[in-house]
Amino acid sequence: MSSISRNDGWLGVELRHLAALEAVASEGSFGRAALRLGYTQSAVSQQIAALERAVGQRLIERPGGPRPVSLTEAGRLLLRHAEGILARLQAAQADLAALSEGEVGTLRVGTYQSVGARILPTLLRRFTDAWPHVEVQLKESSNDRELLGDVERGELDLAFVMLPVDDGPHEAAELMHDPYVLLVPAGSELATRGTPPTPGDIAGISLIGFRACRSASDVEAHLGVGAGGPQVVFRSDDNGTVQGLVAAGVGIACVPFLTIEPSDERVAVLALVPPPPPRLIAIAWHRDRYRSAAAEAFVDEARAVCAEVEASLQALAV
Repeated sequence: MSSISRNDGWLGVELRHLAALEAVASEGSFGRAALRLGYTQSAVSQQIAALERAVGQRLIERPGGPRPVSLTEAGRLLLRHAEGILARLQAAQADLAALSEGEVGTLRVGTYQSVGARILPTLLRRFTDAWPHVEVQLKESSNDRELLGDVERGELDLAFVMLPVDDGPHEAAELMHDPYVLLVPAGSELATRGTPPTPGDIAGISLIGFRACRSASDVEAHLGVGAGGPQVVFRSDDNGTVQGLVAAGVGIACVPFLTIEPSDERVAVLALVPPPPPRLIAIAWHRDRYRSAAAEAFVDEARAVCAEVEASLQALAV
């Protein structure tokens, strides 16, 4: 049974009150919050005052003058809940739009660079052949946490991510294992020695690393970075830049296989013994949202394409 009684002031809390709290917290003033929401400043002040009366707590510090307003501890606590409520409302809006569009609509998919280069071309060709009236809109990011946030807010229907995903209203289907390999200049001693190198063999060699990849820290720990192993001399979130720097002899890189261009004769792709754990590629969606038939078909096709890609990686095992 709900603990909110009919006479409880919390029943007076409205979505517009929570939106006003979020805007004031984000903008740091009632005036800028009013501009953002399309209200008058007095209207925003009234909404915050109504919210404070409803919850029985002072939520905003009002120092006066030009100094920015700030949230009290109670305000910060309520803001965390407000953000979740507003995100669910956005997701509900997206659900109703998807339901009304049916098989003629838009499927919004988040992705990152290696998936975009190695998986999406085949996946999109097959999907659009089967669902010609569904427009697929892509959002690219080097940070899959950003994509998961978009899924939670209803701004994306699906997103390619790496496992494990952070806690949240998400479900994910594992698609494939992407093994880590060592990328070295083609003429280097490592490329011509004939035996796979170990982390100890590369301890004194400069390393090119990724900046935003979530699994980078685990891989660097495996290599002993910062503990007597190789030292990172450059970081980039662009796969081509990493490979180009290796080709130029700036350093070597330990990267997921899908991030490389294997036909590049300037570099050699080597196994590392023992190898770091593979990157686990998955596709995620909001567990509480309506998932259209087109979205389910896209996930099924992604499974099929990734199974083929993983089989081809095993056939090309370095």
